[in-house]
Amino acid sequence: MTTIRRFCCNDLLRFTSVNLDHLTETFNMSFYMTYLARWPDYFHVAEGPGKQIMGYIMGKVEGQGESWHGHVTAVTVAPEYRRQQLAKKLMNLLEDISDKIDKAYFVDLFVRASNTPAIKMYEKLGYVIYRRVLRYYSGEEDGLDMRKALSRDVEKKSIIPLKRPVTPDELEYD
Repeated sequence: MTTIRRFCCNDLLRFTSVNLDHLTETFNMSFYMTYLARWPDYFHVAEGPGKQIMGYIMGKVEGQGESWHGHVTAVTVAPEYRRQQLAKKLMNLLEDISDKIDKAYFVDLFVRASNTPAIKMYEKLGYVIYRRVLRYYSGEEDGLDMRKALSRDVEKKSIIPLKRPVTPDELEYD
């Protein structure tokens, strides 16, 4: 049986195997600790029998006005636990928190333009490609900014795609 619960400090010592996938962005410990301290509602782990970490999601809420949104910083599931809808469950949890608790207009995420399986999964979850970010990943690979409108964005303005690609310098960060 799978349990989804809040990520805790001890998990930082136990989730390395999940991060071994070459498509998973990894960060330094202080980065994870900052998310854990600032946005604990947006950091969850899927745990299996024997307390095995199966996957996790890490995100935050940011922006102002109609740009107020939930952001998926990382979502990953260990290869042996894929195709069990864990990523979907983790994404739904972050979306619900963004929508119902923080009253965000949309949820966004960045994905490598070459990561076709992830793009297809996000599209099945209702995400659209909002814009292409040139050389987003390590100054080499393009990223796709994908968005899903939430209930507060009644007119779905947040997901109208931009007509031209942008550079990382043009992105707004909070």
